[in-house]
Amino acid sequence: MSGSSDSTDAAETAGAMDATSRYAAALRALHAAAGAPDGAMIQRQAAAQLPPLKVAPASWSDWRNGRNVPSNRKVADWLIVFLCGRARQKSPEYVAPPAVWWEKLRQQARAERRQGRGRGGRPPTAHPSAPTSQKGESEPVRRQVGVVPRAADCFQTRQIADRLTEAAAGGGTVVVSQVLAGMGGIGKTQLAAAYARRIWEQREVEVLVWVSATSRSQILAAYAQAATELGLPTDPGDVEQAARRFLTWAQTTSTAWLVVLDDVQDPADVRELWPSGAAGRVVVTTRRREAALAGRDRRVVEVEVFTKAEARAYLSAKLAVYDRTDSDAEIDALAADLGYLPLALAQAAAYLIDAHLNCARYRERLADRRHRLAKVVPEEGGLPDDHPAIVAAAWSLSIDRADRARPAGLARPLLQVAAVLDPHGIPQAALTSTPVLTYLATERRPQTTEEVSAADAYDGLRVLHRFSLIDHDPAASFQEVRVHQLIQRATRETLSGAESTAVAHVAADALLEVWPDVERDQAGPVLRANTATLHTLTGTALWEWNDMAHPILLRAATSLGDSGQVHAAVTEYTQLHATMTRLLGPDHLATLITRNNLATWRGLAGDAAGAAAALDDLLTDRLRVLGPDHPDTLMTRNNLAHWRGAAGDAAGAAAAFEDLLANHLEVLDADHSDILITRHNLASCRGTAGDVAGAAAAFEDLLTDRLRVLGPDHPDTLMTRNNLAYWRGAAGDAAGAAAVFEDLLTDYVRMLGPDHPKTLAVGNNLAYWRGLAGDAAGAAAAFEDLLTDCLRVLGPDHPDTLTTRNNLATWRGLAGDAAGAAAAFEDLLIHRLRVSGPDHPDTLITRNNLASSRGLAGDAAGAVAAFEDLLTDYLRVLGPDHPDTLTTRNGLADWRGAAGDAAGAAAAFEDLLTDCLRVLGPDHPKTLAARNGLADWRGLAGDAAGAAATTEDLLTDRLRVLGPDHPDTLTTRSHLAYWQEQAGLV
Repeated sequence: MSGSSDSTDAAETAGAMDATSRYAAALRALHAAAGAPDGAMIQRQAAAQLPPLKVAPASWSDWRNGRNVPSNRKVADWLIVFLCGRARQKSPEYVAPPAVWWEKLRQQARAERRQGRGRGGRPPTAHPSAPTSQKGESEPVRRQVGVVPRAADCFQTRQIADRLTEAAAGGGTVVVSQVLAGMGGIGKTQLAAAYARRIWEQREVEVLVWVSATSRSQILAAYAQAATELGLPTDPGDVEQAARRFLTWAQTTSTAWLVVLDDVQDPADVRELWPSGAAGRVVVTTRRREAALAGRDRRVVEVEVFTKAEARAYLSAKLAVYDRTDSDAEIDALAADLGYLPLALAQAAAYLIDAHLNCARYRERLADRRHRLAKVVPEEGGLPDDHPAIVAAAWSLSIDRADRARPAGLARPLLQVAAVLDPHGIPQAALTSTPVLTYLATERRPQTTEEVSAADAYDGLRVLHRFSLIDHDPAASFQEVRVHQLIQRATRETLSGAESTAVAHVAADALLEVWPDVERDQAGPVLRANTATLHTLTGTALWEWNDMAHPILLRAATSLGDSGQVHAAVTEYTQLHATMTRLLGPDHLATLITRNNLATWRGLAGDAAGAAAALDDLLTDRLRVLGPDHPDTLMTRNNLAHWRGAAGDAAGAAAAFEDLLANHLEVLDADHSDILITRHNLASCRGTAGDVAGAAAAFEDLLTDRLRVLGPDHPDTLMTRNNLAYWRGAAGDAAGAAAVFEDLLTDYVRMLGPDHPKTLAVGNNLAYWRGLAGDAAGAAAAFEDLLTDCLRVLGPDHPDTLTTRNNLATWRGLAGDAAGAAAAFEDLLIHRLRVSGPDHPDTLITRNNLASSRGLAGDAAGAVAAFEDLLTDYLRVLGPDHPDTLTTRNGLADWRGAAGDAAGAAAAFEDLLTDCLRVLGPDHPKTLAARNGLADWRGLAGDAAGAAATTEDLLTDRLRVLGPDHPDTLTTRSHLAYWQEQAGLV
């Protein structure tokens, strides 16, 4: 690579360059992506670290131009982190190698220079170009994303495989995208899988991505998962953005990769999603033949049925395993009857083996079944000649035989359920769940009245696998069962309308039963894909469940939000609401429930005011339809009060909860769960409205009742302990709060395990209150450990992970590393903008924290400018009276003073105090904070006597509101003594 500022992947530097030159080339690319900060800026930023780091502009120039490499690892690590943080903001398309890559190359360069081989010596071993392991092995870590279908029994090496290998070989900078086109059932997927396994096992590629490409959303999801697996900066809340990151990586990396897009059904689904790059290969399987699948660097290979020789070889191999000997002539005749279609041949072979028939007898049965079969498979796109009849007849014979195999009577109903789910991966747990077991037992009566166990269902899956009706791979976690779409279609064609609806309900019940409370790995995406397929294949069946919509539809939509895709959840619920309104009517119970959930996800997506408005409208309709005392009406009042508080009206929310509690007490027992929940919400609102001591007292009373009613280990009891600890801390006892959270964490680990999101949340609270109790460095260390767990369990950009990153940055700053905190908040802001958008409360809070950290790092003027911009957005988004707007005005006033305008700061605090008194009342913490700011800046503006008088009045009120031992009271005492001394009053 020359000295140009191309922002390409550092891994593309020439392998013949020595390590020093490669390090310099990579550093130049990163520097350019970071906006090319000059040496003086880098020197200032390094000096601002704690402890300060020394990076002279001359040293920086030497490193960048390949005259030397950093000798100090701390300096080298900081430099890469600093430049990467800026690069993520200024050049989002730039993909930086991981930290271990940089350190390995730096060490290699240092070693070469010690041996006198730097700058023109013997070329070293090629540097790593893919993410390396944590142990630092020289070999790149290999990544396989998605489940490659295993080889079919007696898989045949076909002539077409050589054409595929030749077409996909590629060379130089050419990217060969290989399209395998052909009819259903001819073995396209098996060919692609065999090719993928071969080049993976022979280490021709280091990254293999297998995509079930039946829809654009599935392609995007697979690319997003690949980006996460590769350690690229990704966001589960923005699947398209994460997918683009993967495509950018593929285009720029030198790591060899293969992407297989299996079963593309619409060329539009892959528009702008074709991977490209000099190091990559793409294989696509499809039944479509449109010209859109062809293009520059794409070669279409038509896959036909088996040749006569291939069909004979396949059947001979299958039968030979069981010592069966049929003449070549008989085998050839059977293959011809089956049209040489691999799918039909597989079923015929399985039937021959199980029934101990010879080919001639099977041909007789096949001919008779084709004559009697009333229905055939009307495959979309059309199958040539009489293949529909062949598939239907072979399937019919095989399923009849499989259903008689032990355990008898289970194969057919099992296949019926599998026929309405995702053909590319069905969880075995769903097909052995209670709803399916009940259905199987019902379907095989009156032959037997015995119950069906999960072991029986498992054995039934093995029977279907033996007859080549499914592929059952117990090792393919959560995608153990695959079914060819032709077999699914043939199975569904035998069901009447009522039977199809019943099967749809069973499948939906099964998915709902196995859906985990906490989605890990691929559980969520796989279950959502199965739900989407079920919904598509069964028409309106899921809308005809007990006169309402099946809950699986809402569960799948909620799963999107729970995975961090809150905007996608809003979109899904919007579509569900429109469909429910059309099919069930606007006043149907399910429609009203969906409106409630839609409002909730609007709020979680950042629109608290919109959520409150939607719930206000919903309350009107629920009062009209259900009446004032219906549980759903009361729940709506609860949710409305919550989102009113989140929108800034804490006092109004508290009043609403008080009214709701009074109504609950009129119709419910005092220990009813709804009353306990309302008391919980009322206590929280009291604290948010400023009465922290009252909130703590209310939670203490609530805890007594929950212990009595629910016991110590109930989730609601644990949650009450959590909130009681929080408000005790807010009332001044930070050390006591930390102690309670420490005990609570022990119980959460015992009850839910260390990786449960609620356990992680308690760990977050413990670290926070440790910091407020005085151990800022300990808090930062705890948040660093917690972030590691959040990344592993929840993913890099889950909302809880982002919150942990926010808290880690905060406590780094409070521990003394202001510059590091500012850099962390800059990086976090980029993710917040992608995940939630510019107007989400979390994004605005991150901007607030970034502005403060810039000021603490020494840039008071920059903090003022940032707060001014932020205030403009708060006024636009939340309005002038929102508590967060008032908080921003407080920060702006403080930093104006720190920037040198003490009088302006005092005037701003005076105006702010007027509004806090009007909006929040005299005893609210924000009002007291404004009075504190006013007193201090009056004093710093020259009016020490006025500052002393204001502080004295403030102390009186803080003693009354917070008590003598609250940290804020003690701080006010200290300030009073200072200003009295400055005014000469003591």
